[in-house]
Amino acid sequence: MNTEHAKLVLVSGLSGSGKSIALNALEDAGYNCIDNLPVSLFETLARDMREANAPASLTAIGIDARAPCNELEKVPALIRQLRDHGIACEIIFLEADTDILIQRFSETRRRHPLTDSSHDLETAIEQERRLLTPLADASDLTIDTSRTTLHQLREIIRERVADRRSGELSLMLQSFGFKHGLPRNANFVFDVRCLPNPHWHPELRPLTGRHQAVADFLEDSEAVNRMYEELHAFLQRWIPCFEAEGRSYLSIAIGCTGGQHRSVYLAERLRRSFEQLGRAVLCSHRELA
Repeated sequence: MNTEHAKLVLVSGLSGSGKSIALNALEDAGYNCIDNLPVSLFETLARDMREANAPASLTAIGIDARAPCNELEKVPALIRQLRDHGIACEIIFLEADTDILIQRFSETRRRHPLTDSSHDLETAIEQERRLLTPLADASDLTIDTSRTTLHQLREIIRERVADRRSGELSLMLQSFGFKHGLPRNANFVFDVRCLPNPHWHPELRPLTGRHQAVADFLEDSEAVNRMYEELHAFLQRWIPCFEAEGRSYLSIAIGCTGGQHRSVYLAERLRRSFEQLGRAVLCSHRELA
């Protein structure tokens, strides 16, 4: 096999966070997928890939907390060894809020793999978080699926992982509302609550930042245009520095009060601009979902 085109994606995360959905999306994109792979077999796979004898150039594996803790701690080092041999490797980690995970297990009536007579569901989830810390800390991309639908998760995996060209940085622009809490795992968070708020105009209140009437209102503001220009200049200046460090993913969160108007408008305007510059951009609106 030509290792120049080899790629390995390791998918891990909390039970109920969508690991199977992520692996299915990668399989649909042409990856050879193996779920719940024992770490001992991953070591064998890593050795075969280093020796250029792997059966396919695109491989995705799922590893979860059922593996012994001392084995999970070995995984980041194995990933580094593969990278040192010129094989593109990424760790994708999925998580969600504890109350969301409890709700999902209740709805599906599935059993959490770590529950037993001495561990209830909430305790098992927190234990799983601790066990997976080595993979979470080493992850290239962490996805919080607390407010993500199955369709949205598939789209994220397809656009940010499967379809991304080797060496290309995937840029995520996410709008959100501060009153609903900060998004997890954003590399930058920008607060645009200082800008004029369409919410206070009855004819604009039911609309979003995607509607032309809201865009027209905001573009009439010098402050909005200045905010956009300075955000754009900041990102355009610093994104290449992240690329130079070998970063594959960068997440930018833009927040207003409710996540309906100002943040949505600015995220969409930045998306259009960076797409025109040839960048791979995914735009997500947390509160609109």
